[in-house]
Amino acid sequence: MEIFPATATAAARPGAAAAPTMITADFQTFLRLLTTQMQNQDPLNPMESTEFASQLAQFSGVEQQVRTNDLLTAMQAGIATLGMGEMGGWIGMEARAEMPVNFDGQTVRLAGAAHALADRMELIVRDAQGNVVQQIPVPLSATGIDWTGEDLSGSRVPPGVYSFSFQNWSGETLLEERGAMVYATVQEAQLVDNEVWLTMEGGLSIPAGAVLGLRNAA
Repeated sequence: MEIFPATATAAARPGAAAAPTMITADFQTFLRLLTTQMQNQDPLNPMESTEFASQLAQFSGVEQQVRTNDLLTAMQAGIATLGMGEMGGWIGMEARAEMPVNFDGQTVRLAGAAHALADRMELIVRDAQGNVVQQIPVPLSATGIDWTGEDLSGSRVPPGVYSFSFQNWSGETLLEERGAMVYATVQEAQLVDNEVWLTMEGGLSIPAGAVLGLRNAA
């Protein structure tokens, strides 16, 4: 998961101020076409005035829809900006979310929930390529466990991005595999395409909506 660059403001985007000009230009073109159509119509079978009125009404409807869409986009950007301001209070706190970790030797705190029919549960750790680097049993009653960065052979894994999940088993039957919840400190809140993203320790980013819990950093 990458950190997305902050997008430009609406005023700075090239297309932001172009919409009204485009609408005006299209309306002028429409009027010229309508005038040409009137000048070249069959005098023995002229168009009804209601047809002209209908065409004008249709264009007006399209114009209003474009303006409405622009207004909704501006409102959405404003709401997202307010949300980012509120989430500024999250900076420095530990957020709980299903997310990968940029591992560099630190202990990773994980949390998961056991399936009601499971008789055992295993932690699965995968590297950035999806390869399983660790698979260990964990207690069904555990509310949280620590992964210290060991692979299947017991050696320390190299620095990199790793993801985590819990497999719930009943005998030899895999009931389900759920993503593990990871605790990580929020370092920054940023607005990307009208959506608030949080930069976590290690440099990875997640959408704010993915956060399911917060606590004071230990």
